[in-house]
Amino acid sequence: MNITSYSREQIEKGLNEARERHEGENELIRVLFAPERIDDDNFERVCNIYSRLDMSNYDTVVVIESHNETLDKKLPMCSNSYFETPLGKVPVNDYMRNEFCDEDDDFFIYDAAFDKDVSLFQQLMFLQTLSDDFSALSVQIADEDPAIVKELAYVLEEVLAPRNALLVFCCELANERKKEFERICKLIEKNNISGLMNYLNSGESHIQGKTAFIAGVIVAQKWGLKLNFLRGEYEHYSGSLLTAYADRQRVFF
Repeated sequence: MNITSYSREQIEKGLNEARERHEGENELIRVLFAPERIDDDNFERVCNIYSRLDMSNYDTVVVIESHNETLDKKLPMCSNSYFETPLGKVPVNDYMRNEFCDEDDDFFIYDAAFDKDVSLFQQLMFLQTLSDDFSALSVQIADEDPAIVKELAYVLEEVLAPRNALLVFCCELANERKKEFERICKLIEKNNISGLMNYLNSGESHIQGKTAFIAGVIVAQKWGLKLNFLRGEYEHYSGSLLTAYADRQRVFF
């Protein structure tokens, strides 16, 4: 069952149960890596990361996901004034949307990549359960060109560094792909971002949403965040191995 079919009470229960297991473990989180599709299989894993948030720290949440087709507009953002889920409406941060467009020529207000199936709505279900006082922005990556991914990461890093913003990068790696996951972790541990990009762009990787994943890793590195995958819980959790959070501790990975 897709997360959009869950009630607020079901999500809240999952978040509370997860919070009891790790309360007080982390500092201020700036970045999340969450599955593109959230359902019964990975619900508990996703609760683990979202339950760590203190939403009073954020004014805006920016959700970044990969689009499965190449478009002329490389980094489209929809023209909506609000996003609506079964839990209600979330206002769009129009000022930030325009700021992104002013910052770089590849950002466009463009609706072609936006529909009811984007991951944004699934992420908002958790965020709305946690708070009713935040705005949101949806950014999609409609080109796999490494230069576009790097440019996105640069703009996110520069514009959002001084802001009270949470970034959610939507990406997945199936639980059975543990060898690939370990390979990716080693590249990150060595701070080998060029090697990571070469591998992910080689066609060998099974990551869904790889452009969003790369952008997230670059931003976490630039901000000096500690990237925490749920590595020690392979057997306990199902769902994406890339589920993670990154906080302000000054050690990367």
